[in-house]
Amino acid sequence: GKRLSEVVQEASDMPLERLIVLSGPNLAAEIVRGIPTATVVASVNPDAAEQAQQLFMTPTLRVYTNDDLIGVELGGALKNVYAIGAGVSDGLGFGDNTKGALLTRGLAEMMRLGAALGARPETFMGLTGVGDLFATAASKLSRNYRLGYAMAQGASPEEALQQLGQVAEGYPTALVAERLANQHGVEMPLLNAIASLLRSERCVRDALQSLMTRPPKGEREFRFVRF
Repeated sequence: GKRLSEVVQEASDMPLERLIVLSGPNLAAEIVRGIPTATVVASVNPDAAEQAQQLFMTPTLRVYTNDDLIGVELGGALKNVYAIGAGVSDGLGFGDNTKGALLTRGLAEMMRLGAALGARPETFMGLTGVGDLFATAASKLSRNYRLGYAMAQGASPEEALQQLGQVAEGYPTALVAERLANQHGVEMPLLNAIASLLRSERCVRDALQSLMTRPPKGEREFRFVRF
């Protein structure tokens, strides 16, 4: 389970200081239509991030910088997993209460795994975390949302992918993230449930019941976030 910047480094011998990651609530179909959008360019090198910021900034695309490369990459990857869950929720006809809980608890899981892998928790409260998560999980333009929706309608993961006819990044990401969480001892019950659906190990309603009947807990994840 390697981040994209790590893969690029290994494949090209490019110094980390030259790498830039762009991520955020950036649905391509909206960007090309000139709809106002915000994004993040991340680099461990502030000068490189600022150069990219100036390069990409337009009257309809506002660009912010961030030096938390790990957090930005993880947010951009993990949000796809929970977008699948949002599609499942809508496909089953559940309401806004369900989706609100799913996305908030999903965000908490993203922050937990991010902290274990060296990211800053507050990064996930920005555009590349909560912003990208909510945009992707609420949009019928999202491939991952549509994958989950089709699964809730009775399609197997493989059938849903075939219907989609496009890549749904959340599928492989869920399986890799689950392994990383296990390696680092991070509790991610929602991600585990989504991964089990993608492996066809359980039906949607069984997965939901397992989540809703977990032992009661306090909501602690957001206490350490500092602004």
